[in-house]
Amino acid sequence: MTIKSVLIVLSILLVPFGVINSAENSVLIQENYYTVEDFKSVKKFDTHIHINTDQTSFIELAKEDNFQFLDIVDDRPFGLPWTEQQKIAFQHLNNFPAQMEIATTFSVKGFDKKDWAKKTIRDLKLSLSKGAKAVKIWKNIGMELRDEQGKFVMLDDPRLAPIFSFLVQNRIPLIGHNGEPRDCWLPLDKMTFSKSYYGSHPEYHMFLHPEFPSYDDHIRARDNLLEKQPNLKFVGAHLGSLEWSLDELAKRLDKYPNMRVDLSRISNLQLHTLNDRQKTRNFFIKYQDRLVYGTDKAINANANPVELKKTIHDSWLRDWIFFATDSRIQLAGFGELNGLKLPQTVIDKIYLKNAENWLGRTVSIIKKN
Repeated sequence: MTIKSVLIVLSILLVPFGVINSAENSVLIQENYYTVEDFKSVKKFDTHIHINTDQTSFIELAKEDNFQFLDIVDDRPFGLPWTEQQKIAFQHLNNFPAQMEIATTFSVKGFDKKDWAKKTIRDLKLSLSKGAKAVKIWKNIGMELRDEQGKFVMLDDPRLAPIFSFLVQNRIPLIGHNGEPRDCWLPLDKMTFSKSYYGSHPEYHMFLHPEFPSYDDHIRARDNLLEKQPNLKFVGAHLGSLEWSLDELAKRLDKYPNMRVDLSRISNLQLHTLNDRQKTRNFFIKYQDRLVYGTDKAINANANPVELKKTIHDSWLRDWIFFATDSRIQLAGFGELNGLKLPQTVIDKIYLKNAENWLGRTVSIIKKN
């Protein structure tokens, strides 16, 4: 083996760990990169979409921009009930089966009843038999649901264990939106991106409600679940609610090999890039198999179709520029940064291959009863 060959092998082994500078002008590895012009020609997958209407303008845009997507159903206390969300989702799935997948959910109504878990599993089997590929658990677990003693029910509550065991047995992914961004527990003047929202919605600003579970309580409960269920295929929504620290996120990805996260807090990723571009880029290269692209876009019935398509297209394109190129990007209120210009191999994983892998077929046949 020549010296050059040895250097190439070493560089491949060491670049993901940040030992060798993985900048795009590295002399050890010849990487290929996408451009802005490649946006529509590359097949992509948005793993975090909420469709709340039977209108198809968003799906038409997805086709135009070469996107497939995961439509996620939530058990939320506002907007459409989850059963209505799911009815719309299956309607679209029947009409556009090549374009989308569905993540179902379950209701916490009647949680204190002895047969709640049994009925919930029965409902999940029915949803999965109709084509759902994953299950979403929302922040009402930990932030709203209380048991008959008035105690908050956290994600690691033993009464939820039968649901998670069922998912593990059938290799069904769980998408977890646990807690809120850490900003939610900070005073307004210490927040990074959430001042406007929590300033307008003090009822959701947990800093003002110390009687509710803390941010650390939510993260601890999620981590406890992953300890108890190491074989659970878990996807942490919104960077696993660890958007504020790549180091803290890396600790979890190292500790829990079946954990992945979606990237649906792009502003935080851009701020990390502004503060330390090389560290952020190394993070993406090291954990390239554990990250999935997602936006958390909501498509509602009152949206103007033309405006909706333009807004989402522009957002998708801005994200592509950030991940795929080193173009200058303005982060409002903070300054300018250069995009990450990730190699094609990494882009292909976070934009498609990783989603295809964790949304693969379940191993057992889900029966209706």
